[in-house]
Order: sequence, then C-alpha cells, then structure tokens
Amino acid sequence: MTRLSYIDWMRGFICILMFQAHGYASWLRPELQTTRFYRFSQILATIPAPAFLFLAGVSAALVTEKMREKGIPRNEIARRSMRRGAEIFALGLLFRVQEYALGYKWVSWTDLLRVDILNLIGLSLIFLGILCWFTGASSPTLDPASAAETSRRRSIFAALLTGTVIAMLTPLVWTTWRPNFLPWPLESYINGVHSLNEPQHWLFPIFPWTAFAFAGLAVGFFLFTNLARLRESLFFAAVTGIGLLACALSVLFDDVPIHLYATYDYWHSSPQFFLLRCGVLLLLFAFSYGWCRWGLGQKGFSPAIQLGTTSLLVYWVHIEFVYGRLSIIPKHRASIPLASLGIIVIFFAMLGLSILRTRWKSSHKKIKGAPTPSERPLSIPNSA
Repeated sequence: MTRLSYIDWMRGFICILMFQAHGYASWLRPELQTTRFYRFSQILATIPAPAFLFLAGVSAALVTEKMREKGIPRNEIARRSMRRGAEIFALGLLFRVQEYALGYKWVSWTDLLRVDILNLIGLSLIFLGILCWFTGASSPTLDPASAAETSRRRSIFAALLTGTVIAMLTPLVWTTWRPNFLPWPLESYINGVHSLNEPQHWLFPIFPWTAFAFAGLAVGFFLFTNLARLRESLFFAAVTGIGLLACALSVLFDDVPIHLYATYDYWHSSPQFFLLRCGVLLLLFAFSYGWCRWGLGQKGFSPAIQLGTTSLLVYWVHIEFVYGRLSIIPKHRASIPLASLGIIVIFFAMLGLSILRTRWKSSHKKIKGAPTPSERPLSIPNSA
C-alpha cells in the first residue's frame, strides 16, 4: 500500500458523502425533508466540511515535513504554504463570483461576500504556514534530519494548542465577545455573522472551523514519528482509541451540569461538539487506512481514490449541477428514488470528469518529460 493512498481514499469518500448531502438537500420535496431518511442524510452531511479541513492540515504537514527533511529554509516552506493558501482563497472568491453571475436574478449581492469552505481552506493553509514558520528550526548549524525532528515536535504541540484555543474561544466569539465593531463582511470571517446580525452555523468562519485544520496538521506530523513509520498498524490502532475516547469525553463533558459559557450551544459552537467531530474524523482516518491496507480500498480501480485526487475540481463542478441553474433535477420537487438516481448520475459524471482530468495531467507531464504519478514513488522510507 502506498503511504498516501488512504488519504486520497478518505478524501474521495468524503466527496461521495458530499454528493448525497447536497443532492437530497437540493432536490427533495419539502415534505420529504422532515423524514428520518433525510435527517440521517444530513447527519452524514456534517462530516465533509470538517474532514476537508482536517485533510488539508494533514497534507500541509506531509509537504512541510518533506521540505524540512531536505533542509529547505523555513522562510521558503512558509512562503509555499501561504502562496497555496492564497491561491485557494482566490479560487473561493472566484467561485462566489461565478455562483452570483449564474444566479444573479435570485441571489442577493451579499452572497458575493459569503464565507464558504474554499475561502476557509485557503485561510487555514495561510495560518498553517505561519505556524510552521514559527515552529521551524532556524539554526543553520543543525543537520536537516535533526532540525526536522525538532520542528516536528514543536509543530505538533503548537498545532494542538492552537486548535484547542480556537475551539475554546468560539462560544465567546459567537456571543459575548462578538467583534461587532467590524463591518459585517469582516466579522463574518471571524464568526460567520454574514449580513444577518448573528452567527450562522451554515457558514465557515475562522472560529471554530480552522481548528480542524490545526488538528489535521498535528496528525499529519504524527505520521512521521517513529511509531507511525515503524509500527504503522499500532499507530492507527492508537488513533482509533483516541477517536473513541474523544467521542466519549464529548458526551461526558456535555452532561456536566456546570458550563463555562453564558450561552451554550452544543451542536454549533461548543468545544464539546468540536471534540466529538475530531473523534469521528480520527475514526474515519483510521478506517480509511485499514480499508486500503486490508480491505477493498486498493483492489483494482478505486473510485474513491480517483475522486480524492481531484476533490477540488469535483467540488467546484458538482455544485452547479446540484444547486445551480444547471441542476439536473428540478429543485425541491423530487421523490427519494428520483433524488437518489440523480446522486448516482452526479457520482459517475464526477468520476468521469476526474479520470479525464488525471489523464490530461499525465499526458501533459509526459510531454514535458516529468514523471507521471505511476512512475513517481509515493512511499516514505521506513514505513511499515
């Protein structure tokens, strides 16, 4: 099993969860959106957004660690991470312009300034780059391996601390410590207030969402520890245990009669809910590893891995065919079977698009003489 395959598989599996969540939300008739079936669908819908941010953090750690081991200066490492974050943030703004242009007759101009998941992923990568700069070893006298190990320990501690602080501050930033002196387009990036005068749980502000990226960054650096390299199965067993413990602690802390905050909202802004979702993400991360190592994850062609390699593209395109003017099914008019059929169509269409994108990229690299993914090694030395 290649070292990165389970990460792509998890990202692709998240795309599938996203397809079903968006499809049922957009197409089902209003009376069907009160059924148990729909509620279960929307429970699954709570996974993709934090998972995308979590995996963005994992990927940032993988890239940063490899550059550190090569002895690349921390300024250059931070610059690359922040530049990538700025690119995705710009794509997020462009996506909002596209959605407004295609639906300007029905969409308010304020939608141009909505804080969406792409905006937040971009900002998160910028923040991760800044953190990795602070935790990177600056002494030129250290050899790259020793410097990378030192930086890794600092990064894990700093990422966990930062994520915890963000989660703990979220209830305050959403209520009593609201920065309402800021114009709403800026405040919305802090707490998701948008133009509606109070934080909206369906938006993606810095508090609490960037905390998932910092959690992913810590997990990504843990993948380079000796335990993860030499005893990978044991490492993921520990990840499973920590995930279960996080879920249990979330429920336990929620049942404590004493709360730290004047306004307590478990399902939207509480640290307890953040802890629960981190536990679920760790369990899904461990399951993805196990499925790819011992299950069917890599038996022949894997649709999930394929989707995972082009997740940004399929996210961008599928939105228009589900929510936009090009929706393949009339919105809010479908039965459950019809909506399910539409989701299957979206899945195969996005899979086909992903394959075309991968083949085009491979042929483009061959023309330039660069190695294709099949020719380039993906494994990390000393992995079990």
